[in-house]
Amino acid sequence: MREMAFLGFALVLLGFWAMLTRKNILRIIIGFTIIDSGIHLIIVNLGYLPGRTAPILEKGMRVGDLSKHFVDPIPSALVLTAIVIGLAVTALMLVYAVRIYERKRTLNIDKYRELKW
Repeated sequence: MREMAFLGFALVLLGFWAMLTRKNILRIIIGFTIIDSGIHLIIVNLGYLPGRTAPILEKGMRVGDLSKHFVDPIPSALVLTAIVIGLAVTALMLVYAVRIYERKRTLNIDKYRELKW
């Protein structure tokens, strides 16, 4: 499972690189989405415990043995929530990108002088 953590960190770094080195707004949004996916992989990897299963109770299971057999469902629930929030944020960024393109007819961030300090 360490491969998943490595892949998650690699995606976060790739997304940061894409956001910091690209001048096209759509590519910056894609970089943000890649960072979001990498963070999801990292959180799922943190919640995974080898040899354990989903928390579904069966007949004959003792309450004291539950922590030895089950994984914690909270990281998975947090990732599902984060996926929905990330989708909404990405959609909002794309709407802003479309509006900016309609006004300036370019997606190059160097062309927007009024946004700079």
